[in-house]
Parts: sequence; C-alpha cells; structure tokens
Amino acid sequence: MDKNEALRYHAEGRPGKIEVIPTKPHSTQHDLSLAYSPGVAVPCLEIQKNAADAYRYTAKSNLVAVISNGTAVLGLGNIGAISGKPVMEGKGLLFKIFADIDVFDIELDTEDVDKFIETVKLISPTFGGINLEDIKAPECFEIERRLKEELKIPVMHDDQHGTAIISGAGLLNALELNGKKIHDIKVVVNGAGAAAISCARFYRALGVKKEHILMCDSKGVINTRRTQLNKEKQDFIVDTPFNTLTEALVNADVFLGLSVADILTEEMIRSMAPDPIVFALANPDPEITYEKAMHSRKDIIFATGRSDYPNQINNVLGFPYIFRGALDVQASGINEEMKLAAAYAIANLTKEAVPESVKMAYNEPTLSFGKDYIIPKALDNRLISRVAPAVAKAAIQSGIARKIIHDWEAYGNELEKRMGHDNRLMRMMISKARSNPKRIVFAEGENLKVLSAVEEIISEGIAHPVLIGKQEVILRKIKESKLNIPAPDIFDPQEETDALERYTELYYVRRQRAGILPEIARKHMQDPNYIGLTMVENGDADGFIGGIQTPYRSLLKIAKEVIGLRECCPYAAGMHIAVTHKGTFFLADTTVNSHPSAETLECVTVLTYESVKQFDTEPVIALTSYSDFGEYKLGSPAQIQAAIEQIHRKYPEILVDGEMHASVAFNKELRQTTFPFSALGDKTVNTIIFPNLSSGSIGLGILKELGNHDIIGPILLGMKKPVHILPMDCRIRDIVYLTVLAVCDAQKKQAVNFCRMENRG
Repeated sequence: MDKNEALRYHAEGRPGKIEVIPTKPHSTQHDLSLAYSPGVAVPCLEIQKNAADAYRYTAKSNLVAVISNGTAVLGLGNIGAISGKPVMEGKGLLFKIFADIDVFDIELDTEDVDKFIETVKLISPTFGGINLEDIKAPECFEIERRLKEELKIPVMHDDQHGTAIISGAGLLNALELNGKKIHDIKVVVNGAGAAAISCARFYRALGVKKEHILMCDSKGVINTRRTQLNKEKQDFIVDTPFNTLTEALVNADVFLGLSVADILTEEMIRSMAPDPIVFALANPDPEITYEKAMHSRKDIIFATGRSDYPNQINNVLGFPYIFRGALDVQASGINEEMKLAAAYAIANLTKEAVPESVKMAYNEPTLSFGKDYIIPKALDNRLISRVAPAVAKAAIQSGIARKIIHDWEAYGNELEKRMGHDNRLMRMMISKARSNPKRIVFAEGENLKVLSAVEEIISEGIAHPVLIGKQEVILRKIKESKLNIPAPDIFDPQEETDALERYTELYYVRRQRAGILPEIARKHMQDPNYIGLTMVENGDADGFIGGIQTPYRSLLKIAKEVIGLRECCPYAAGMHIAVTHKGTFFLADTTVNSHPSAETLECVTVLTYESVKQFDTEPVIALTSYSDFGEYKLGSPAQIQAAIEQIHRKYPEILVDGEMHASVAFNKELRQTTFPFSALGDKTVNTIIFPNLSSGSIGLGILKELGNHDIIGPILLGMKKPVHILPMDCRIRDIVYLTVLAVCDAQKKQAVNFCRMENRG
C-alpha cells in the first residue's frame, strides 16, 4: 500500500471516514422547535418516567461506541489513543456498511484499568452497545469482564470474540468434512494473547475437552512445569510431557495460530493426525504460507486471515451482525448463547447453495461447501439475515432481551430492506474485477487524472492498464507526481509504428464501404481514441476508457464506427447509478438518445434491465413522464405507451410499467391506491427510464448538485465490446469505477442474448 495514497484517502474532502447527519426534517422553524426547544422536552420527560423509552425516542437503539486506548492497534502495538483513531473510525465504517449501525469512536487516553472502566460506565447511557477494540492483554480481559458485569447493554471485545466465533464456525464445518467429533479432537493453540485465549475458551464451549487443548506462548507449551503465568494463561495449564510446539503437534488434529509468521513448517504439519485442520491466522503473514501448507499434505483443511486465499477467517463476518441482533432486541449483554448462535448460523450458511452474485464477485463459479469453502465470503448479502436473527433469538431465549420479536419473517425482510445492496454494490463489482483483471486501454494516458486513477487501479489489482501517449511525457508526470506505477504499459504511437499500420489497415477494411479512404484511415489513426478502440476491436485490449478530452457524442460516434453496436440492438444507451440514503437507483437514458422513439425506449429499457441484473438486483422499472397511464395522448407519453405495449408482449419477464409521474413511480402506496391495475403492484421501483435526454440529464444534474449522493457513471450500454466514455469533469473515482465495470463486462465470454430486437443499422 502506497503511503501517500493512504494519507490522501484519509485527508481529502472531509477529513476522516465517518460523519453525523440529521435523520429528521430541520428546514423550518417548526421543525427546529420539535428537534430542540420546546418540543424536545416531551420525549425527555417520557424517558424520565421510563428509561427504556430512550430506545424509542433517541438514536441509542442503533448506536454503538467503538472504544480503545490504543495499546494494541492492529500490528502496530501500543501507539497511543489518538494514533489509533483512524482504526476506530474504520471500524465504525464497517459497522455502518455491513449492518447499518451508527458509531461514535471514542479514544481514551489512559492505560489505567480503573479509569478506563469508570469512563466507559459514565458515558454508557448514550449507547445501545459497546465494542471494545485494540486493548492489550491481559488488561482487556478485566476491562471486558467488569464492564459486562456492571453495564446493562451489549459489551464485546471484538479482538477476543470475533476471531473465536468465526474460526469456531470454520472448525465446525471442517470437522463435518473430515468426519471427526469435536469432543475427540486434540487442539494446539500457538499464541496466548487475547484472541488466542478467547478462541480456546470458545472451542471448549463448542465441545472441545479442556484437557485436549495445548496452548503455546513464546516460551513453549503451557504445562504444569511452567511458573509465573498470568491468570488467563493459568486456565490452560495441562499436565503433559510436551515442552515445544513441535512436540505438541505430533498427532494433533487442529492447529490454531494467532502468533507470528513462518513459525510452522511442513514437517510439523506432516506430524499431525490424518485430515489435519490448520488455521494460520497471524496477520498480515500467516504462520505458514498457503503454498507450503498445501504442499505439506493433500488431506489438509487450511485457513488464514487473508482475503487472497480460500477460507478467510474474517471478523467482519461476525461483529456487525452480532451487534445488529443484540440492538434489535435491546439485549442487556452479549452472552455465550448469543456467540454460539452466531457461530452456528455462520457455519450453516456455508452449507447453503452459494448465490450467483457471490460466485460472480469472487470469480469462483463452482463455489460450494468443501475444503476450500468452510466459511462464507465477506460479501455474502445473506449474512445479515442469518446471523442477526440467530443472535436475537438466542438473546430472547436466554432471557436478556428487553424487546421480543414475534414475526421473524418480517424481521428478516426488514434486515434485507435496511441494507439492500447499496453499500455492497461496487464492492461486489470490484471484487469480481480483481478476481480476473483484464487489459483496459486508456486513450488519455498523459492525463494526470487518468494516471492517478491508474495508480489506484493497479494497487487494487482491478485491471492491467494500457496508457496511450508519449512515453517520455507519461514517465515524467508519474515521477513528478510521485505516483506508484511501476513499469507502466505504454502504447506510444511514435514508437509503435508496426502496430499502428496494422490498426490502420483493420479500420480501413472495416470502414471502406462507408466512405473511408486509406488516407482518411491513416489520419484517424493519429487520434488516441481511434487507436484505443481499434486495439479493443483487434483483441489487443479487453476494454476502452476515454472521454476526458473529447465530447461525449463525438467519442460515441467513433466507438460506433470502430466497435459497433451489439447485433441484437439498434441503439446504445447511457445509465447512471445513484447510491442514496434511500437506496440504490438506476437511471437511463442519461447520455445518448435525445428524442427516443417507442422502439428506442424499448431498447433502452431492455439494455437497462440486463445491466441492472448484472448488479445482483432484480429490476423494477418505471417509464416516467408528465402523464399517468394515458392521461395525455401526444408527445413522450404516446411513445412510452407504445413502448410499454411492446415490452409487455415481447418481454413478460421484465417488471415494468408506465407512463407515470416520478411521484407515482416512487410512492407505491399512491400508485396502488390510484392505479391498482399497474403491473408494478406493491414492488419498490429501483430503475427509472426517462422519456428523453433532456429530462434524464436535468434529473441527473439535480441529483448531483443538490443531493448527498454517490453517482456512478455514465455506463454505456449496447456496445459489442466494453467501452465507457468519461465526462470531461469526471473524478478519479469515476475512472476507477468505470474501469471496474469494463473489466466485469470483459469477463463475460459473450453478451447475454436477451434482447429480441434486430439491429438494422
């Protein structure tokens, strides 16, 4: 990871990674009188009568404190409270994007256990839960124990229990695969810090016998001959002749490493019992590399904490959903029953059929329960609706829930609706791109904005960029801007004369019956856009990105000449994605067709439907206008009416209706009441087709300027091969996102032949 890139990420725009936003109207004096004085006095008095009403009238019900003193921050050690703040903000970000939980991060500048505990107790009324983070052992054990005893809200030190719960789920599934019983296995734990001790205790709760666990610290096996052991280590004293890790591993069934890199050897693994389970969880480098572990023996089940190998033991599979379930029943704590419920829910989810979206995100088309898949993937959307309810049920059944859930199906639906795919959409696509990166050519290779984006693209492993431009200029700009782009792949037209001649001939042959003479072809091939698009057409690149220095319509015209439209589609279309606080919405046509006919609207709708499906979203489409269902008979309403008739007849699988006002599209209660015949029924619209380019462009512009939204696009639909055209005012993030989409498009062996139109162009 480049140091400057990391600093820019945290510093640019609003410093940090999280913010507080209002959740109630606040634009009028009346709104403010309700939000503060005098209206705020009413809920204050209600809470005074019944403290539990704080969950009803304040943010307490969805607010967690991430609290640390910075004494054990990631792999950085004791760096202090304020130095650990970026990590705590990051933990808050994960809570929000995976479980929609709000977070205040709190850094306490003390290593005094009593002061720490007293401070947390004093601020605890603010929060629905406390997530302790990055506190060194053994103090972390006392801090958590006392806070759990003295507070009546969920408290969990994730460094301890997160790894325990997730690895415990992996252990259950690994044992099911190798046919061993948990009460029979012998476990060796290397490491005696907070996570290791918590894991060992949790394994005992799952059924491993106490005498079957051998724990090793830096001095060897914790046995009856050891002295000067702290209270936590004393819990794992075993009467055994073994003194070293090597001795302990002979005939062991499980190795759990939470220690240091490269301490485990192939010979040690070979000494283990048949069908060994090895969890090498040291970060960033495990106790033994994946390659060496796989080479050591064929019957091994292996897991690490890394995302680039199978079976990642990742705490994000647990803590967001554990707190989600605990908050939703207003639990007074997080007990052993809730942690066990989470582990079993995670283990059981792994054995369900893996959704196509998860397979696509990780480029693993055959992903299924087995030795290389004993734990779910972090981007599995089902985790929240499996783990949170399991935790909530356990809280209710164990008697620590203040709120009882009766309709579990409705609760599951609420969880899925709460998250949707808003926060995961681009993460899923980035993961998919990273799994099989493609060659993407950038026409404006000398542009500094493009070069900055390419630095990020290479760092993320999203694509193999090809930069068109003068090599001398590109290398100088990379050096001057201190960009981390090692050995860039540059196509310098002044140097690549042979390739340029081939591209000129290819273009001429393709366009000679369209009035293109050899000298015109040669002139065109001096333009980086023609070069890049011809590279894609010739198979020398898999996708094209351009447009910063060329008007959109001009570059689209060139793309149609060189690449062409799909055989089934007579039109192209442009789509944007708006990620808002109310959900993710897909908007088309926002860039291409100025005065669409009914046939054009049909094509735009079909192309948009296909594209939305690619984002693991079931499209619910509304064709919008200034008219509702035949109110007006001329202009765009008439075109939409004709298009809808064709789509309903030819594509019954598409859930679409129109024409309708935007208010009718988005207000399903109004739609059901006023137009009960609509094919959209009680569905929530997520896709809007505008009646023309003017309305699409205006609507998009308003969203960009007035809303706090993330707008992704423009996404060009309908081309034979991946082509995306950037707006001239694009951000670096726009370039990265469109590169991701180009790679994902290129990964498909062929376009989905869904469209039933005929390209007569």
